[in-house]
Amino acid sequence: MRTFLKNIAEIQTGLYINTISEGDVVYLQAKHFDENGRLNVRLHPNLTYNSTIEKHLLHQGDVLFAAKGTKNFATCILFDHLPLVASTSFFVIRIKNTEAKDILPEFLTWYINHPVSQNYLKANAIGTSMVSISKEVLKYLEIPIIDIQTQKNVLKIDKLKYREKELQDQLILLRDKILQQQLLNALNQI
Repeated sequence: MRTFLKNIAEIQTGLYINTISEGDVVYLQAKHFDENGRLNVRLHPNLTYNSTIEKHLLHQGDVLFAAKGTKNFATCILFDHLPLVASTSFFVIRIKNTEAKDILPEFLTWYINHPVSQNYLKANAIGTSMVSISKEVLKYLEIPIIDIQTQKNVLKIDKLKYREKELQDQLILLRDKILQQQLLNALNQI
């Protein structure tokens, strides 16, 4: 079965607010993530908690989608430390409690990041200098609803694929170091 994202999730925009140097809440921005949606910095609280921020606090399992610019990744909020608020660079996707109980937020994140989904989103992006994906386009992304165990299996395979790539990259670096050392040793024997 397939359904539109709007049928299984609520989608809202992030918050626009000025930051401060010290605060209680982290203001998540696209610059905090790499192109794969993984945090690449240590988070620092830079907002003061208030009623406006309270309405925008992220929950465990929320999916952030970076809708502006060239890096249109999704990432799932799976950490329980500092309170977090998303900037306007993101749409916040929160799975509904209806038929959506049949979809894991991590699987939804994986599917949004899949090349098929990314092609659909980029083909429907608007703007020329600052490309963005509208909420309307995101709402009509078709999502496959498959059984939970299959979703978990897909996620395990994807995690193994990512780990394999990391190991291959490390192997390439090690081979390069060995080759460089062998070349240096050969030069020293001349």
